Amino acid sequence: MTDYTTQLCPNCGLCCDSTLFADVELRPSDNPKHLAKLGLALQQKSKTKLAFSQPCSCFDVKLCRIYPDRPTRCRSFACGLLKKTESGEITAAAALKKIFLAKKQAGKVRALLQALGPRDKQMALTDRYAEAMSAPIDLSHPSAAKKRSQLLLAYDHLMKLILRDFL
Repeated sequence: MTDYTTQLCPNCGLCCDSTLFADVELRPSDNPKHLAKLGLALQQKSKTKLAFSQPCSCFDVKLCRIYPDRPTRCRSFACGLLKKTESGEITAAAALKKIFLAKKQAGKVRALLQALGPRDKQMALTDRYAEAMSAPIDLSHPSAAKKRSQLLLAYDHLMKLILRDFL
């Protein structure tokens, strides 16, 4: 049986770079002290829940630096694209093409966010988008309004890709 994880995941990373998720909650079986020691930036999400924000502080753009010790949610997550490939619904080549298109679209969204003003790159993509879209529009600069409309369309396209192929 082919291990599609080794073919797809290093070419993707959307589950670690904040494209798919804003944060990841730890499970009771996780050891927060050990994970923090490994470099995972943990924060209190609620009174009883710890989480780490995305983009993950242990993701190096291609691979997880703490892969053997990664949290339970990371171990158990398989995106829709991986599941479809493993079930034979699509080929690995088709999955890689979908990854390429999603990453290209996410890059377009990130570039538009940056063009609209400095945004914290350590902030989750959804949060950066919400911040940009809630900012007042300066109508004296038509290019800014145009970029914002481009961002709206680019983000909508990205979300459709994510919902269709990854979640």
